[in-house]
Amino acid sequence: MKKIYHLSSCNTCQRIISDLELKGDVELQDIKQENIDEATLDMIKEKVGSYEALFSKRAMKYRSMGLNEMNLSEADYKKYMLEEYTFLKRPFIILEDEVFVGNSKKVVEAAKKAYQA
Repeated sequence: MKKIYHLSSCNTCQRIISDLELKGDVELQDIKQENIDEATLDMIKEKVGSYEALFSKRAMKYRSMGLNEMNLSEADYKKYMLEEYTFLKRPFIILEDEVFVGNSKKVVEAAKKAYQA
């Protein structure tokens, strides 16, 4: 499976997708239109090690909901990500057995290298 979970209104996601130079063999899913499903979130969590690693603490709702003042468990991170797409660190890039999460330069370069291989 080759799939990218992204936010179409996010300039960073748009730039990363453009940088990957996709050949049409990758499915794009706008998480605002259709949030990630639980099975996929669980699979990505298994690859990266924790739900916290998938959770965006930069989301505006993180502070407005007071989550920054709470001690969140793995179950809490999962619950919030399934309820609200803004809590997903993005993009999530799935290329067969490899998963790339976030928009750091290192992650994007690794995804680009894996995709072009």
